[in-house]
Amino acid sequence: MEQTMTGKVYLVGAGPGDSKLITLRAVELLQKADVVLYDRLVSKKIISMIPKNAQKIYVGRAVGDDTTHQNNTNDLMIKFAKSKKNIVRLKGGDPIIFGRGGEEAEFLKENKVKYEIVPGITSGIGSATYAGIPLTHRKHASSVVFVTGHEDPEKKNESVKWKRLAKSVDTIVIMMGLSRLDVICKQLVAGGLDKQTPVAVIQNGTTPKQKMIIGTVSNIAKLVKANKITPPTNIIIGKVVDLSQVIGWRKNA
Repeated sequence: MEQTMTGKVYLVGAGPGDSKLITLRAVELLQKADVVLYDRLVSKKIISMIPKNAQKIYVGRAVGDDTTHQNNTNDLMIKFAKSKKNIVRLKGGDPIIFGRGGEEAEFLKENKVKYEIVPGITSGIGSATYAGIPLTHRKHASSVVFVTGHEDPEKKNESVKWKRLAKSVDTIVIMMGLSRLDVICKQLVAGGLDKQTPVAVIQNGTTPKQKMIIGTVSNIAKLVKANKITPPTNIIIGKVVDLSQVIGWRKNA
């Protein structure tokens, strides 16, 4: 029977952008790491926490990159595990909320590599909190859903049923959906969502560059273009968006 490799991979969430929101466990692992494989959205301040004697390798993937990019990351994890290294696979936000951490854990399990998963604050929650938007609220929202606006291009059919989602949940948080915002809003309206439902688009959430625009389902796509909003963004749809005007505690940059 094949022996388990002696190296270990830590699938670690770096948090939503503000370096102070990284967990103590994540910092502890970074300080002990032999190798750090880090993603595009990990901040420079967090990268600076990595010891100088550790090997740092950028494995970030941008929208539109070849889908085989993940294979390279997988190969690196195996390579360093065979070398008995402690490997931190550092991801923006949380490793298993639209972060491929689940897929990587499956791959490591199949290849008999020891691993640990360390949660992080997902940008969907962090950006909302920094914008003063409570995703749930006793008077306004008893349910919240997190969905991706950018699905696996190899899928034949889209998994998110936007029309059904329109009237089944109080707050919708869309991650990586900026390029399809207009289409998504039209599908939600077709599913019965009121055109005047508030929408917030938060760019670079929790960072000094945070910027937020607020509109409605009917006009938010035009406002995004007019304000030249670019990724990374989080989109929040629901009545709770209006509360940012009341309890917002952090001004836009």
